[in-house]
Amino acid sequence: MAKPPLSMRPTGWFQVAWCAEIGVGAVHRMKYFGREMVAWRAASGRLSVFDAYCEHLGAHLGYGGHVEGENLVCPFHGWEWNREGRNVCIPYESHPNRGRRIRSYPVVERNEAVWIWHDIDGRTPYFEVPDLFEAFGDGKTAADYYPPVPAATLLRERLELHPQYIMENGVDFAHFKYVHKTPFIPEFTRHDFAGPVSHVDFTIAFDEGVTADDVHSGVESINAGLGCSITKSWGMVDNRTMPAVTPVDECTSDVRFTVWIGRKPGDDSPEITDYGRTMAEFVIEQFEADINIWAHQRYSDPPALSRKEFEGFRALREWAVQFYPEGVSADS
Repeated sequence: MAKPPLSMRPTGWFQVAWCAEIGVGAVHRMKYFGREMVAWRAASGRLSVFDAYCEHLGAHLGYGGHVEGENLVCPFHGWEWNREGRNVCIPYESHPNRGRRIRSYPVVERNEAVWIWHDIDGRTPYFEVPDLFEAFGDGKTAADYYPPVPAATLLRERLELHPQYIMENGVDFAHFKYVHKTPFIPEFTRHDFAGPVSHVDFTIAFDEGVTADDVHSGVESINAGLGCSITKSWGMVDNRTMPAVTPVDECTSDVRFTVWIGRKPGDDSPEITDYGRTMAEFVIEQFEADINIWAHQRYSDPPALSRKEFEGFRALREWAVQFYPEGVSADS
């Protein structure tokens, strides 16, 4: 298994679970960025993500660790750790060990997902996970869509791909015709890579016979770093999507995809309907077609770009550089 030529430890927000997977009192095991981790939810409902090992004697907190109130309790000696990773109780001593702390990660629950902030230098977050509804400014809320979890989601684990591959897909206008069988190649209407949150918009249609001159549909996308992307489709089936790619180790990533399908007028069903499920399956099939290519792709640097492709790829790759720590390469 060859390492990708890009560092698998970029800075940013990355999805590590769906919120519904971690109930109150749950301790959820996972591995990302080459580190064993646990996510746990306190009695108050607040979620925390730690490195997995107790700072006392190194027990893995995901195997037998449990939640008591607002603390995570080690299964080995009962040491208790608060949501900041600080020891607050040693049951057989009169004082906690104030000098030791388990590494904890900034956590945000948004868009049905659990996001952690990763930065190898320990910097605090300097941009936010965009809200799937507020960010597009059209007045829509989650109530206008069928609930996506778990029926309208996709998880593919430990694929040999890098988050940047997925971001580059957004400026790759030609692949839509050949991978997604669109009747024409999209026309990009916006490329904005001015900050850590970028915007890419384009017109597109899937109906046969539609030409670029009479299209009235498209996609707007917002990319927060390399790990978080949200999209809104307009003029087609009302849907919003959220692809998320999170490095597991130096060679592989987990890929998650969440699809919101707009409700039919007057439908307030508490769960997704057959219509919503069918529409979500179509959207997921399109995304899976991309995954089948990404998972076997070699990163080309420099790529052999056509004249029309050059501007978009250059802008995205220059934007992506900011998320890689200086001096950290794929071989680090």
